[in-house]
Amino acid sequence: MAQGKSERRGLGRGLSALMADVDTTPTNEPQAPRKPDTTIDIARISPNPDQPRRTFTEEALSELTSSIREKGIIQPLILRVNPRDRSGFEIVAGERRWRAAQRAQLHEVPAIVRELDDTEVLELAIIENIQRADLNAVEEAAGYRQLMDRFGHTQEKLAEALGKSRSHIANLLRLLNLPDAVLDMVRVGDLSAGHARALITAENPLALAKEIVKKGLSVRQTEKLAKGPTKPRDLPGNVTPMKDADTRHLERDLAAALNMKVAIDHHQGKESGVITISYKDLTQLDEVCRRLSVTMGAGEV
Repeated sequence: MAQGKSERRGLGRGLSALMADVDTTPTNEPQAPRKPDTTIDIARISPNPDQPRRTFTEEALSELTSSIREKGIIQPLILRVNPRDRSGFEIVAGERRWRAAQRAQLHEVPAIVRELDDTEVLELAIIENIQRADLNAVEEAAGYRQLMDRFGHTQEKLAEALGKSRSHIANLLRLLNLPDAVLDMVRVGDLSAGHARALITAENPLALAKEIVKKGLSVRQTEKLAKGPTKPRDLPGNVTPMKDADTRHLERDLAAALNMKVAIDHHQGKESGVITISYKDLTQLDEVCRRLSVTMGAGEV
């Protein structure tokens, strides 16, 4: 399908251009129908084999099917010409709507057809998952990490384009520093994001996570448990026992930027201190060394 010049100019300009095709209206607010480019025979549409989201729950699909039967498809699917079959179309965004439309026995669906390369298709799919799907905190964090690592987006750029606060994105990214076993507990709902955040700086987060689940502890109880018993006499005399809000905020920012655990211990009454970066494997150690080498090679302080 031919594309107008105005549509072509929007492509390749990064996240903001792609976001124009993704509806950001909260699902609990009324939505004005968007005007589709056309309607497409549902039999000519195929799912994207590289779709990041693989799980479509039966309950969610059933609810969406009922909604489509009653009100139709409010938000058009975003498609591109199928690169493997030029007579058909491939889904860029809207696979859940497509599946539900099949269940509702629709023969055609409203669609917006775009010229997108494989990289842009993946980027849009990730963005749509973050904006639309009922993701848990780990899935959302993984989506942000993909957008940053694969496409070079910064936290600031993501926050602006997705309508999230930078602190929200940074806090979720910090969750990825936790052991996989703890992240699995968040995925299945045994732990909330608040519980998980409290465990990020803990010495043994997995053991504490198991204790939290077993005892049914609240987030506040988890925070106290993660801190552990603090005895001033056990601390070095030149280290501040309690960290101020600015120090904790800086630790969070550095941890999110490095995707590693970071601790800052400022010497009381002095301008010096110690910063500790903890790596969980040799790959992370190599990444720290690489970043330091690049910094030194560029002559930065």
